[in-house]
Amino acid sequence: MAGVPMVDDPRAALRPGLPIEATGLGQVARGGRRLLDDVSLTVRPGELVAIIGASGAGKTTLLETLAGVRRPTSGAVRHDGRPAPDAAIGYVPQDDIIHQELPLARTLRYAARLRLPAGTSGAAVAERVAEVLAVLGLTGRGDTRVGSLSGGERKRAGIAVELLARPRALFLDEPTSGLDPATAAELLTLLRALAADGVPVVLTTHNPADVDRCDTVVVLAPGGRLVFAGPPADAPAHFGADDVAGVYGRLTDAPAWPPSATAGDNTGETAVAADKVDAFPAVPPKISGWLSQTALLSRRNLEILGANRLTLAILIGSPLVILAMFLMLFRAGAFDPARPDPATTVMILFWIAFGVFFFGLTYGLLQICAELPILRREVFAGLRLGPYLAAKVALLLPPLAAVDLLLLAALRGLDRLPPLAAGDFAAIYLTALLASACALALGLLCSASVSDVAQASLLLPMLCFPQVLFVGAILPVPVMAPVGRALSYAMSNRWSFEALGHTAGLEALWRDGGSPLGPPLLANYGDSFAREPWQNWLILGGMTLFFLAAAVLVLRRRCGRRRG
Repeated sequence: MAGVPMVDDPRAALRPGLPIEATGLGQVARGGRRLLDDVSLTVRPGELVAIIGASGAGKTTLLETLAGVRRPTSGAVRHDGRPAPDAAIGYVPQDDIIHQELPLARTLRYAARLRLPAGTSGAAVAERVAEVLAVLGLTGRGDTRVGSLSGGERKRAGIAVELLARPRALFLDEPTSGLDPATAAELLTLLRALAADGVPVVLTTHNPADVDRCDTVVVLAPGGRLVFAGPPADAPAHFGADDVAGVYGRLTDAPAWPPSATAGDNTGETAVAADKVDAFPAVPPKISGWLSQTALLSRRNLEILGANRLTLAILIGSPLVILAMFLMLFRAGAFDPARPDPATTVMILFWIAFGVFFFGLTYGLLQICAELPILRREVFAGLRLGPYLAAKVALLLPPLAAVDLLLLAALRGLDRLPPLAAGDFAAIYLTALLASACALALGLLCSASVSDVAQASLLLPMLCFPQVLFVGAILPVPVMAPVGRALSYAMSNRWSFEALGHTAGLEALWRDGGSPLGPPLLANYGDSFAREPWQNWLILGGMTLFFLAAAVLVLRRRCGRRRG
């Protein structure tokens, strides 16, 4: 990041500053552990504030509470006199949580569309992105893939996302973490320049050199107690230390440090005109609507998928591999009325039902957990969860529809399915498509419920085995134990399998085909295939909506608050 070019007027990036007032903040974790203990603090427009303390002292908790990402257990945070979170603040987490696949400028254009007022023209979005890139010294890197940027450039890219909407306050969690000293110093110089426009900038840090470049340092003792807030030059003397680095060693004597006379009285002066603070209108701009966000996210998802060739190859290649295995496994002519094979016909239809279920499940299972930190950030910026899930379905359902059609057409063309009229083939295809959609929704729900790809991978066999055992193909539902019969109602594969069996005419084939295996099988399966396909379609559709609604509820709990 050496030699970062700066524009003459960084005000192009920001709007008038936002005063922040915290009163009596308390945060208690599950189990009763106190994270923050009665913290009161004022951050004025134009201040650059560093929050320091030992590991586990509550620095990130305080930062997130001040930003409005977390709701305090007790006390209150007000942004310009209004309850947090305000619509005009920026929050940059510690990790580089920005999509890696697209060029930087393209990534920022999508972020701008999510953050800028509805109706902002494409030209205005491009101009805004260019301004922010210039402010952060990234103009020459706009065409570079985000994943190819250096560590310091990715840090600035994360800040760029928040500057797009001209925030009135900026919060950053350890922005210099992992950077070399020179890069960290220049990043602090950049933040200093942004704060000079009258916008408060609050950051957490473990680097004493960062503190010296700030107006105010806030020191937390273990247990989240505020023990100092004031100019960095005054902190060492208050703790009897030689320098800021020595303050950390003194914090181990936490009981010896009651809140100081300067705590909450951070007196760093900033020359900020009153009209800068009051110029911002009280009503936040209207964010994009439901359909606009869905369309935008769908385009972004498609671009990201197209840029990730390995993922695209897996999505296309895995169904083809399964189709090849089906063709090697199933012999031709099993549905021939003159010489039917009842045991084979039931297995063919079951594995078709399981195959389309597996396609949908694997398509959805890794979609959310891999980008959950990005989703949290975008939800806080104003993204709605409904459009987010709708965009995932809009991206994945068309390829699922294509592979389902390919599977059925290949099996029918090679005599692995019975001769079917156009209407019956359409009914089988609709059954397969609904089964895939239901499995996709289940995969999205499970992906929303886990924290990483490894956990999602462990879920795969746990989700697949019940869909094999309790569907009613290997062991018919009427002869299952009562518990197994009850579980079968929750298996989406049961309803697709039974719909396929009805449309393929299994009952007539087994009854009239002349095979001695037919009547015993028919007696075991009872009325499993008697239900009209449309009834099974309604069940599959209802389960799909249920899984999607449950995914929204899970994500709402995991993603936290959406700012005002």
